[in-house]
Order: sequence, then structure tokens, then C-alpha cells
Amino acid sequence: MDFFDPAIWGLFLNSFLAATVLPVGSEPYLAGLILTDYPPIQCLVYASIGNTLGGITSFYFGRLGKWDWIEKYLKIKREKVESFSARVNRFGIWTALLTWLPFIGDPIAVALGFFRVKAIPVFILMFIGKTLRYAGLIYLVLQSAS
Repeated sequence: MDFFDPAIWGLFLNSFLAATVLPVGSEPYLAGLILTDYPPIQCLVYASIGNTLGGITSFYFGRLGKWDWIEKYLKIKREKVESFSARVNRFGIWTALLTWLPFIGDPIAVALGFFRVKAIPVFILMFIGKTLRYAGLIYLVLQSAS
């Protein structure tokens, strides 16, 4: 596939937005590309990087600590982030592996930033968690198609 393929860049953008401001799911878009014979590895890379960059954006919103921005742009209440305090204190950077989860992944990313957890290890673990999720989805789509 071509590096400039709009469908692949659409996957990247969709995956990015799914981890930030819009309540979109990147999984149906990814599954659609896989079912129309786009290369699974290329889809995995673009979806994982896009979703991780979206998570990093949420992390830095948390790091800023401007609750009016977090509530306005990410639609996450302060109480939700603060509710993760005990988990972040207990599990630290390992909590980043869960940022792929629906509904709680974005607040986890914001909480990790707000509680000043080290950025680079968080980003690596965030990428691993999100990549494993997309790899699992691609595997399921390929299995169901065969």
C-alpha cells in the first residue's frame, strides 16, 4: 500500500481522535480496512501510533492540570481523574497498560499526567497496551474472515 493512502491516514486520524476528544471507535474502521485486504501490519502500525499519540495528548492535558480545559475538551470530570489516584499511586506507570480500555482509558491517561508519572515509561507502556489490543482485534477479524 501507498504511504499517502488516504484510508490509512484516515485510520491514523480516527485512532488518534478515539483516544482524545471524540467518542469514536477506531475498531470498526480498522476491521473494515482489514476486511478489504489492507496489510494488517501497516494497519497495526498506523492505528497503534495514532491511538498512542492521542493518549499522549490526554496525558499532557492532565499534566497541565487545567480542569476547565480537561472538562471542556476531553469531557472528563475532575472527580473521575481523582478516583484513579489510589490505583496510580499503587501501580504507577503500569497503569498505562490499561489506557486502551473503553470509558476509563482516557481518564487513566489524564490521571497519569496529572499525578506526574514519568512520561517516557508511560508512553512505552501505553503503546504496548494499545498495540496488543489492535493486534488482538486484527487477529479476530482475520480469523472470522477465513
